[in-house]
Amino acid sequence: MLSLPSAIRIFLCTGPTDMRRGFDRLAEMVRQVMGQDPLSGHLFVFRSRRGDRRKLLYWDTGGLALWYKRLEKGRFPLPSRVGEDFHITARELAMMLEGLEEEAVRRRIRFEVISGSRAEPPGR
Repeated sequence: MLSLPSAIRIFLCTGPTDMRRGFDRLAEMVRQVMGQDPLSGHLFVFRSRRGDRRKLLYWDTGGLALWYKRLEKGRFPLPSRVGEDFHITARELAMMLEGLEEEAVRRRIRFEVISGSRAEPPGR
């Protein structure tokens, strides 16, 4: 799995992308469609028409890098807040690449914040 610094933003292009596109054409798509700079160090995620492939484009220390994943069966889920091209979190990206749907995952409350005091575990 990818480990990403917290300063990196992740942009998802929700429209289908021709997966035959390489570095230059994807970088141009980042500029034209998403209005971002492909050399910014941020991560740009593209999906295939069928939804079974993902490409991630990002600037590495010396040039553009491309990460590609193809599923043999099934499709990658999209985050629940689908709209135009938008920013997603590293958690949403990890869940998407692992095939987890946000609605199916339940987050348990690990602590609760009490106004005016420190966080305490539930049940105390």
